[in-house]
Amino acid sequence: MKSFSLLPSRQELALILVTVFWGGTFFVVHLAMQHAGPLFFVGLRFSWAGLLSLVLCRGHLRGLTRLELGAGFLIGVSIFLGYGLQTYGLQTITGSQSAFITALYVPMVPLVQWLVMGRPPHLMSWIGILLAFAGLICLSGPQAGSLSFGPGEVATLLCAVAVAGEILLIGRFAGRVDSRRVTVVQLLVAGGLSLAMMPVAGEVVPAFSWYWALPVLIMGVMSMVIQLTMNWAQQTVSPTRATVIYAGEPVWGGVVGRIAGDRLPALAIFGGALIVAGVLVSELKFAPKKTVEPVQP
Repeated sequence: MKSFSLLPSRQELALILVTVFWGGTFFVVHLAMQHAGPLFFVGLRFSWAGLLSLVLCRGHLRGLTRLELGAGFLIGVSIFLGYGLQTYGLQTITGSQSAFITALYVPMVPLVQWLVMGRPPHLMSWIGILLAFAGLICLSGPQAGSLSFGPGEVATLLCAVAVAGEILLIGRFAGRVDSRRVTVVQLLVAGGLSLAMMPVAGEVVPAFSWYWALPVLIMGVMSMVIQLTMNWAQQTVSPTRATVIYAGEPVWGGVVGRIAGDRLPALAIFGGALIVAGVLVSELKFAPKKTVEPVQP
């Protein structure tokens, strides 16, 4: 008989801590964006994280395969798009708003799967998508409840699409690659692409300020630890269970934003709650009832 415990495992506790750290980063990045451009900040953050992971995992890089190089590149591109768009959005919207809108990646995953792989979402996914979309309308802009999204909301919504793509790519290559080698490649690709795109976007290197330098140093370390922790923990934690834990990310983002002075209107808070509900509902799956065959005499 399997033992049952209400207490979370070590792996689940690690993911909960990851989620708390994630929630706190939205406000930190929002402040840093007042002193640096999004591509510069994301580029330094992930280049620093990539160099740290390179040193930490250097003994495992000799066996790097073409598949791992390709997987790391594709995941790195999705990270570059996701974090670049999210950081751009944080120039004009609050950390709390960004946290809730980014959480839309969970109900978006089945939609992206449908478009790319031809697998239609199940009923609970559709319900979760509708709840999350209603929440987005309530959360958007100073006139919450309208469909007039600003550039910050649109960029963050596109960020959620990129994160959904990242999840699908990780799932596609999981079990076929070494997670440590892929982590090094994806972090360096994300950082390198961000820095390379600065001239294209007309972004310049800002004057030195500890307001962006300190967050880069801290969040670079956090990015490396978070990626390695997720790769370790999700070897034993199911994707559904992990997603339920990750659903707490916007809640922590909202809590940190509230402590820091974010004052969302009541309708926007209700919208955030709808998004979290949509995230959780989209992961519910009901197994069909088993029919009991009559015993033949």
